Amino acid sequence: MSSKLFVICIGGSGAKCFEAITQLAAAGLYNEQSIEVLFVDPDEANGSMERARRSLNTYQQCQRLMGGEQRQANVSWMQTPIKSYDLWSPFADQPFNRELSSFFQYNSIKNDSPSLANIFDVLYSPEERVQQLDEGFRGRPSIGAAVMSQINLDQLDKAPWGSIIQEIKNATGGGNNPRVLLCGSIFGGTGASGIPTIARLLSNKFEKEGIRKSVRLGGLFLLPYFSFTVPPGANTNGIYASADQFLLNTEAALRYYVTQASSLFDTVYLLGNEDTTKVDFSVGKKTQSNRPHFIELYAALAARDFLLQDRQDALMLVARASGGVLNWDDLPDGAVVRRGLVNAARTAYLWLSDIQGELEAIRTSPGNLPPWAKPFYDAKDPVFRLDADSQQNEIKIINSWSADYLRWLRDVHQCDTDQVRFFNHQMFSTKEKLSELVIDDPRDPKSKQRQDGIPWIKEELRRQKSTDNRRGGVGLATSLYLNTNI
Repeated sequence: MSSKLFVICIGGSGAKCFEAITQLAAAGLYNEQSIEVLFVDPDEANGSMERARRSLNTYQQCQRLMGGEQRQANVSWMQTPIKSYDLWSPFADQPFNRELSSFFQYNSIKNDSPSLANIFDVLYSPEERVQQLDEGFRGRPSIGAAVMSQINLDQLDKAPWGSIIQEIKNATGGGNNPRVLLCGSIFGGTGASGIPTIARLLSNKFEKEGIRKSVRLGGLFLLPYFSFTVPPGANTNGIYASADQFLLNTEAALRYYVTQASSLFDTVYLLGNEDTTKVDFSVGKKTQSNRPHFIELYAALAARDFLLQDRQDALMLVARASGGVLNWDDLPDGAVVRRGLVNAARTAYLWLSDIQGELEAIRTSPGNLPPWAKPFYDAKDPVFRLDADSQQNEIKIINSWSADYLRWLRDVHQCDTDQVRFFNHQMFSTKEKLSELVIDDPRDPKSKQRQDGIPWIKEELRRQKSTDNRRGGVGLATSLYLNTNI
């Protein structure tokens, strides 16, 4: 049995990394073992977190369709189930007053131990002590470290921590070595404070359970790759993150890792970009929803490497051939990754630009099926009638996944500092030639002409043998995927 991957996503950047992992899972770039994820963030309404959870929900619905009893063998698309333990906040048991002073019961400390209160006064400014932290740690690792340090092993026995730790323990059976990957930025507040603190807690817990040597613990650290400026008159609502502090925060985090936390991790990935993308200023909550970035694609590929490779004392480097441009050859394991991303993109594109429109046009007359749809739908069969509620629901779910996958790919290309050259993403919302979808397509012209002709693809669908395990929307989408593979 292959290893199992558990991902702890800390902060908004950690959530964006898992958004990318979700999209790569759809492209069949992991394995058939389930991936299990826990999101950690004090800002429970973080916009990037909400988008990652929506993408995950969309993927889970589609994967359950494609990965159920009708799943065809040797189809990597949607092969990876993903289980979520949802979101945990260090303030989960403190739903109202989330000031730092309240969290540490400052007033009681001041009465009972004035000297300890004086230390607290030295470490934190008056503004920091009374700042509401329901929008995150405001780019202050010192605040985040204080809050995260209060997590204890007893809390890790409660849901969701107790549940995911038990699953990790179960996954060590049979001589397996489950992978536990912590990911987030180290230049803000939540990730910089949460990754080393939670790593230490988990490592101690695994030692206590007697499984530490059986668990591979990894860290995925994002270095600065975006920045922002505070517009005049912006409502900062107290203290706020400053992009000017990102490099200082990063240096401090790396120094801490080298001196205090290096023994915690079996594997570490560092990812960053020389030129930082400009994003809109936000103190947190729904407005903190930065567009996906290609660094998060690399993060998802690092998670893939962590899962699929056994590296012992290895130093792995990845770099681009030229600055400012990102091509297929710049991706690790480029040929395999390109094939996965391209095949999923071709399927989603053809489904939205052609298939779903025709299905909608004939929905009210299910007996009028075009030849390519007849192997999958049957007006005389109540289960596989095109207008059956179950079939319309399948189409809706496939529509949602296709739109979300192409949305993520489009966003990854829209980087203001670098030219990303994977897809002609302007085509995603049009009905252009399928042969022009992929940049630097290595196929010869004859292969393109044959494989990209929509009439040819539909003829292949028409020839599909009509069997119960490949009928309905699931059978159609799977057959479309198989017949658009390149």
